[in-house]
Amino acid sequence: MADLKVIHAYRHLYRGLLHAVQFSKPARYVARDQLRAAFREERAKFDPRNTARTLRFLEAAARTRGLEHNILKNLLVVAYYRYYASRMPWKMVEHSIHAPRKRTELESFISKTAYKHYDMTIAMLNKSMGLCLR
Repeated sequence: MADLKVIHAYRHLYRGLLHAVQFSKPARYVARDQLRAAFREERAKFDPRNTARTLRFLEAAARTRGLEHNILKNLLVVAYYRYYASRMPWKMVEHSIHAPRKRTELESFISKTAYKHYDMTIAMLNKSMGLCLR
C-alpha cells in the first residue's frame, strides 16, 4: 500500500482543489483527472514542502478571487481545452472512417508544439514559487 503521507497529501490537495474551484462541474473533473495523473506517475517524487506550498496556494485561491484564483482558473481552462475539447466527437470519428483526411505537415507540427511555451512557463512558475502545479 502507498505511504500514508502520500495518501493524506492527495486528499488534502483534492479537497483544496474542490474548494478553490467552488465545486464547479467542468473544473472539478479536470482538476481531479490532473491530480490523479500526477500521483500515478512512476517517476514522480513526493516533496512535502512543495505540497504544503501548493496547498497554501489553493487555500488562497479559495479564499478570494485574486491572483491565485485567476491562475488556477486559467490553468484548468487550458487543461480542459487541451484534453477534453480537442477530442473528436463520435459523429466525426464515424464520418472520418468513410472519408479519411490526411493531416498536413504544418498541422502536425503545430499540434506537437502548440503548448511548448505554456508548459515551460508553468515549469518556471513551479520552480520559482516551489509549487507542484500541472
